[in-house]
Amino acid sequence: MMHYIDDEPPLFALTGSLREYRNPQGRDLLRRVEGFYDWQNLRRRHGLWPYSKSTEEAPTAVCSAKDDAGRSFRGVNFASQDYLSLASHPAIKEAGSSAIREYGVHSAGSTAFLGNTRYSLRLQKEITDFMKMEETILYPTGWAAGYGVIRGLIRSEDHVVMDGLAHNCLQDGAIASTQNVYLHSHLNIDAVRRHLKRIRARDRENGILVVTEGLFSMDSDTPDIAAMQDLCREYEATLLVDVAHDLGNIGKDGTGHIGLQNMLGKVDLVIGAFSKTFASNGGFVGCNSRAVREYLRYFGSSGTFSNALSPVQSAVILKALEIVRSEEGVNLRASLMRNVLYLRSRLGEAGFEVIGSPSAIVCAKVGDEALARLLSSRLPALGVVANLVEFPAVAKGSARFRFQVMAGHSKSDIDALVARLETAITDTQPVYSLFRSRLMEAQTSSTTERRIA
Repeated sequence: MMHYIDDEPPLFALTGSLREYRNPQGRDLLRRVEGFYDWQNLRRRHGLWPYSKSTEEAPTAVCSAKDDAGRSFRGVNFASQDYLSLASHPAIKEAGSSAIREYGVHSAGSTAFLGNTRYSLRLQKEITDFMKMEETILYPTGWAAGYGVIRGLIRSEDHVVMDGLAHNCLQDGAIASTQNVYLHSHLNIDAVRRHLKRIRARDRENGILVVTEGLFSMDSDTPDIAAMQDLCREYEATLLVDVAHDLGNIGKDGTGHIGLQNMLGKVDLVIGAFSKTFASNGGFVGCNSRAVREYLRYFGSSGTFSNALSPVQSAVILKALEIVRSEEGVNLRASLMRNVLYLRSRLGEAGFEVIGSPSAIVCAKVGDEALARLLSSRLPALGVVANLVEFPAVAKGSARFRFQVMAGHSKSDIDALVARLETAITDTQPVYSLFRSRLMEAQTSSTTERRIA
C-alpha cells in the first residue's frame, strides 16, 4: 500500500508546476517567494518532491541516498550521470590522488590569470585532437561553457535561432545577450530555414547563431547536423552544437553523433561537458579559429571571471579521455549500449512509452504529472533511485522518468528496476483513482460557483 505521512496527499500537492512560481509579484523580494516554498514543502512532507536527492556513497549502480527531507533509502541507481561508470574507476581515482600529491586541490585563479596548470593545458590539446578542431577553451562547468560562448559572441543586434528544447545554459546565454531570440519546434529544420530566411531578408549586417544539441537529454534524439551546418552556410549563420550527453559514450570511437554523422572538425562551434562521461565537472568550447578562442578567453565571462578547473579535475578528465579512446572504452560503450537496449525493451514490455533513439538516457513517459509524482514517491521504499522530469522541463502532460544508464549496470539491476516500477504502478492506482475523482469534484464545484456568481 501507499504510505504517506498524513492520510492522503492533498490536491494542491499533486497539481501545479514550477512555472507558476517563476514570476512572483510584490514589492517585498524576500516574502514573495514564500508561495513556492509552501507548495514545495507540502509536496516534500508527502514524499512527492523528487528533487535535490543526495548520495551517501559513490554513485555506482547500487547506492544509498537521501531525499531532501533527510529520509534514507538504498536501491538500484538510475539517476546518476556516469555513463561509462568511470567515476569510481581505479585508474581515475589514482589520477586524482596523484594530482593532489603534486599540485594540491586548487587552481587558485581564473584561466585569464594564473589558474592554468600543465594538466589543463594538456587537456585542451587532447580535446582539440579528439574533436578534430583547431582550438579549445576550457570552462569550469558545462553550463558555463554554454552560457559563456553565447554571451561572449552575441551582441544586442545579433540573432539566435534555437531549438525549443535546448539546454537552460544556452537559452539563458541567448536571453542575456539579445532580444532577438527565436525558438523553433524541436528538430524542425524547415522552421530553422524559415527563421533564417526572414532574418536575412531584413538584416544583412548582423550575426546569426543557430543552436542545437548532439543529443537532447529530455527526448534522447538528435538533429541532422550536416544539414544544419549546410543551412548555416547558405544564410551566413554560425552553427553551435552542444555534445554534453553523447560525447565519449556514443559511437565506436566515442565521438558521439558528430562523429557518427561524419562532422568531426566541420561544425563551427562545439561545446561539451565533462560531467556525464568524464567523471568530473568542467566544460569546453571547440572552434576552428585562434582568434575566436582568444576572444572567448577574455569576453566569455563565465570562464573569464570564474576559477579554472582544478588540477584534480583536469587530471581526472585526462585519464577518463584516455580510457574513452582505448580498447577499454570501446568495451565500456558496448556494455552501455547492451544495457540501454535491454532496459528499453523491458520498459516497453511493462507498458511504458519509451521515446527517442538508444542512448544512455532512457526516457519513459508517464504523462499525467499527478500519476508521475505518485509513482516517483513510491520508488525509494521499493529500492529505486530515479529522476522524475515534469513541466516545465517537458511539455504539460508529458511527465517522464529519465533513467540514466551506466556501463556498470547489470542485467539484474535492470530487471529489478522494471519489476519495482510495476509494483509502484499497482500500489499507486488506488490513490491515483481517488485523486482523479477528487479533482473532478473540485472542478465541478468550481464551475458551479462561477455560474452562480
